Amino acid sequence: MISVIGAGAFGTALAISAARDGAQLWIWGRNPQAMAAMQESRENPRLPGVALPDGLTCSADLSQLPENGPVLMAVPMQTLRSVLAENADRLGHRTLVLCCKGIELSSGKRATEVVKEVLPNAVPALLTGPSFAADIARGLPTALTLACPEPGLAAALQNALSTQNLRLYRSTDLTGAELGGALKNVMAIACGAAMGAGLGESARAALMTRGYAEMQRMAAALGAQPETLAGLSGFGDLTLTCTSEQSRNYRFGQSIGRGEDFDPAVTVEGAATARATDALAQRLELDMPITRVVTGLVEARLDVASAMEALLSRPLKEE
Repeated sequence: MISVIGAGAFGTALAISAARDGAQLWIWGRNPQAMAAMQESRENPRLPGVALPDGLTCSADLSQLPENGPVLMAVPMQTLRSVLAENADRLGHRTLVLCCKGIELSSGKRATEVVKEVLPNAVPALLTGPSFAADIARGLPTALTLACPEPGLAAALQNALSTQNLRLYRSTDLTGAELGGALKNVMAIACGAAMGAGLGESARAALMTRGYAEMQRMAAALGAQPETLAGLSGFGDLTLTCTSEQSRNYRFGQSIGRGEDFDPAVTVEGAATARATDALAQRLELDMPITRVVTGLVEARLDVASAMEALLSRPLKEE
């Protein structure tokens, strides 16, 4: 049986997708009242109008986690470590399909690195790419990357998680897939800030393009395969996240550009990832100016005008 830990919009959407054809699934959320309400009403308030399939069981009791099958970890990046550590006895030997996109602020580690550190006997894989929870939940066509270094396991997971509308492509490059999903959120904040400040579509196109160059720069430094960043988990996810208001990171950037407050209850993975990436880039001596100014925006050390001035005043050079 497939299990999902994390009953937010994305985790629930994946569970709905996998259970839509009659499969039995189990999903966990931290709030007992919310999970009881989901079980009773057959709906997640974060996905209004989408019914939970009959085969999907909602629970707040991790002791009921099914003993067999892959576990999809759909928790925020910055809480992944604590969830793993708190449930090491249940997750320590499982196949964990990580669905979070980010870099841990406290350590600078990627999700699979956190798993290897906390649960060395667990087997990590990664599900990432251009997708919004609402699209997956409604059964709209979506393609994602499934990254796993073990070909046999990758094929088994691909078959288990693919549906008529959710198409998965395999990759063995965990590093590249993780970096694509994490760093595109930083660039989405930059693009949102530019659009929120009224700087225009041309500015956004420039930020996306030069941001993609930064993503490639860090990926190369960490040993990723260049073609991974050109795929769904890199260029594909960057395109989606930097151009749609369904993206929380893009909306967060817009709020910065407009000088507006942003709902603190909404998870914005790119905010912490920008700070973690900037610190990592400095350690690796990588030039990542967009990441640097986004960190300044997130930390309220820069406003959008100062950020753009910093970027536009850089020395002229070849592309």
